[in-house]
Amino acid sequence: MTRQGRTEFTVKLATSNAELRAAQRLRYDVFIEELGGSGELVDHENRLERDRFDPFFDHMILTPKDSDEVIGVYRLLRGAKAEQAGGFYSEGEYDLTVLKNSGRRLLELGRSCLHPDYRGGSAMHCLWGGVAEYVAQHRIEVLFGVASFHGTDIEKLAAPLSLLHERHLAPPELRVRAQDSAFQRMDLVDVDKCDRAAAMVQVPSLIKAYLRLGGTVGEGAFVDRDFNTTDVCLILDTAQMNARQARIYGGSRG
Repeated sequence: MTRQGRTEFTVKLATSNAELRAAQRLRYDVFIEELGGSGELVDHENRLERDRFDPFFDHMILTPKDSDEVIGVYRLLRGAKAEQAGGFYSEGEYDLTVLKNSGRRLLELGRSCLHPDYRGGSAMHCLWGGVAEYVAQHRIEVLFGVASFHGTDIEKLAAPLSLLHERHLAPPELRVRAQDSAFQRMDLVDVDKCDRAAAMVQVPSLIKAYLRLGGTVGEGAFVDRDFNTTDVCLILDTAQMNARQARIYGGSRG
């Protein structure tokens, strides 16, 4: 049952260890318990999903205005911080050379999740509004990050992956590629011969939202068996967003 109703939200960057742990606890609930993932640094005793990159990310958190319960999370990594971290998180799955050599200001997005009671409403829009302010503050030019289909059965995902490859492949200058060691082709079926509407239903809401903003996908998918997901890399060039898309992304900022 949803708890959103007319709830108002506060979005901010985590500034304390307690807020970071609350974010990691929500991630544990979603990625470990709900989706069946795992990870080297997951703390099952304290119910925290974490990894070695956490100290380098900014962690955006969403709370109801009348509560300090963290019900939404995004983590954000700028290029300069990635250098300190020894690279971007996504580099474990994708060759990001074209982005890193572009000379443009990059922002990696990841670990996006909402408490189940707040999905399907305004909570994610509020979280994205916070990201939009962050993008403006740091003059970000290209956003990217891996987004996931639940499960690792490629045959079941053949139609939506093929649709993404056929209709939403990134232009060459932004087209990252899945690492050769785990490259999974996405052009698996003829999209003209499949039920495209049914295929799009299989695409997770977060990926569809990025596509509506003008987002594109890299070449190849990555099967992440630790997290029980099949990942694609999403790339959003802010210079290519039209006025309507910018209003959607920026919310009240216009």
